[in-house]
This record gives sequence, structure tokens and C-alpha cells, in this order.
Amino acid sequence: MSDLLKDFEFEDLCRRELELCAVKPGETVIVLSQGADRLDYADAFMSAARKLGAEAYNIRLGNTSSVLNGPATAEVGINPLMGNQPAVDALKQADIVIDLVFLLWSREQHEIQDAGTRILTVIEPRGTLKQMFPTPDQRRRVEFSAELIRKAKTMRITNAAGMDVTYQLGHYKVVEQFGYTDTPGRWEAWPGGFVFTGGNPEGVDGTVVIDTGDIIVMPFRSYVDKPITLKIERGAITEISGGRDAEMLREYLASYNDPRAYQTSHIGWGVNENVTWTSTARTQSFGQEARAFYGNVMFAIGPNTEMGGDNDTPAHVDIPMRNCSLWLDDLQVIDEGEFLIPELDLRKPALVKQAKMAS
Repeated sequence: MSDLLKDFEFEDLCRRELELCAVKPGETVIVLSQGADRLDYADAFMSAARKLGAEAYNIRLGNTSSVLNGPATAEVGINPLMGNQPAVDALKQADIVIDLVFLLWSREQHEIQDAGTRILTVIEPRGTLKQMFPTPDQRRRVEFSAELIRKAKTMRITNAAGMDVTYQLGHYKVVEQFGYTDTPGRWEAWPGGFVFTGGNPEGVDGTVVIDTGDIIVMPFRSYVDKPITLKIERGAITEISGGRDAEMLREYLASYNDPRAYQTSHIGWGVNENVTWTSTARTQSFGQEARAFYGNVMFAIGPNTEMGGDNDTPAHVDIPMRNCSLWLDDLQVIDEGEFLIPELDLRKPALVKQAKMAS
């Protein structure tokens, strides 16, 4: 996967993305950036928006400490809009905001959305954006997955390493992430390809085992060397055991001195077939490939505001896991990383195609 897209190629990619976001003549597109970060992205989006007949502007702010010292996702909810109400008010006037600073999990993002402005977050490398460009079938699979979750009362997840955890469902909304936003007030990230919800308050119990080779994309962006075992009672982690990776996770959560950091956050699965599990190791991405990886189960710890909750702790851990099995009530959706639902299973059409070619 190469990031060596020429500027005109990247601008055309941005134009295609804005078309999916239903940007039309007369609309206002505001690109939000900070410091010198992703100014080439800002230029590409503004040029692409103007070619679609929209008015385009760039609001450029100063860096936050988390961005200066590490990835933009180091502390969720921390962003350069904090305390800058005039900038927030200006963004609320836009039809769509292109977020290059990562507003996710922040109060500022929700205030902008509540004004009817749609928001598209774009922080991944050019090559990742191209490889994972949204497709109509990806949207279909995300929306189908979301309907499955909405109908269920429980989600149970197991793996061969000893995981067995159950989420009680129905309290929080289901978030569909298919890679573009064409609805007023809706947030989305490019690239997309997964769906998630949260367990009911105090409604998550069991054992989560993060197995060797699973990925802690936030905050460590590392592959787990030895299994980590988490004991969960009434929605909170009560025990973390394992090797070096478990120690790092314990220290990270403890550093916030916030009991809310130990709460379970979102849970769901990925449907994007255009990435490999090793992509995160081979790119400078923020781990979207792993989150959306086809058939992975995404387990998260920390804030739940995106699902409608009130936990806004800045401590956030995203852990895509391979080879899990997942049930919604009595319906098995995934078996050791493979979808069993025909509407989500991409293996069968491929096998049929190969069989026809062989004959």
C-alpha cells in the first residue's frame, strides 16, 4: 500500500469522497486543520469542493499538546477547539466540516453535529484512504450489521484463548461507519467499514482475552506478544493479568486516576475486505485498517459519548481481535473470524466464481 499519490490524484480522490457526502453547488465546506498538520489535505479538499460548486474555507488552529507529543488519537476529546467558542460557532454554519484534527469523542464535535452540520474525519495516510475507499456494498454490509445488532438483546463473544463475555444491548445507539456522511448532523470517518454499539450500563460481564497477535491500536499501536486477560463485572474491568502488554495496559489506565477509564466502551465488528491484518505494522496509519478488518471483533475501553453515553474520560483503548466467535441472542454471526450470515459472507461468491472458472 503506497502513499505516493500525486497531488492531482489525491485531489480527485477527495472530490469523489465529497460526491459521496452529497456536497453540491452552494453548500459551505469548512476544512478544520491545526498548525502545519495535513495542509496538503486541506488544500486538496478545498480545491475539490470548489470544483463541485461549493464554497470552501480552511479554519487553521494551533496544535494541542497531545498532537505535539504523539498521535492525534493519544487522548480522545482533547482538541484545539476546546475553549474556542467563536471557531465552534463558525463551524456550525457549515453544511459539512472536514475534520483533520480528530474531534471524535469531544463535546465540540457533538455541538457542531447538533447544529445539523455533518462531519467527516480524515486523518489516515493517502494510501490507506485510497485502498479503503468506500463502496456501495460496504455500506450495505455496515447497515445490515447495524440492523442485526438493533434487533438483539445480548451479544456474546468467545475465542480459543478463553474469552467468554456477554453484553446486554439496547440502551445505546448503534453507530454505522461506512466511510462517508450524506445526512445532516451525522459524523463519519474516511475510511470506514465497521459497526459498533455499547453494552448497557453495568450490563457487561465475563472474561475478555486479548490473544497473541491482536492489536492495541489505541494508544500503543502494537501487536500483543502474550495474551492479556481482563475480568469484567457490571461493565467495569476489575482485573488485568498477563505479561508485558498487560502491564503496559494497567499503567496506561492507572495514569488517568479516573475510575471511568476502566469502563467498557464500544463493541462491534469490521466488514472491510480490502485490508490485511499486517497493514497496521506496515503503514504510519492510525489503525483504521485493523478496526475495519473483515471479520474482526472490536473491543474498546473508556468513553461512550459516541453511542449516547456520558462517560467522557480521555482514556481510550481500541483493540481489534481476530478469530473470535460472536452471537447475537441465539444467532451466531461470526465463527472464529468468519461470517456465517450470507449477507455478510464474502467467501461464497468468490468460491462460486472460482468454480465457474475451473469448469
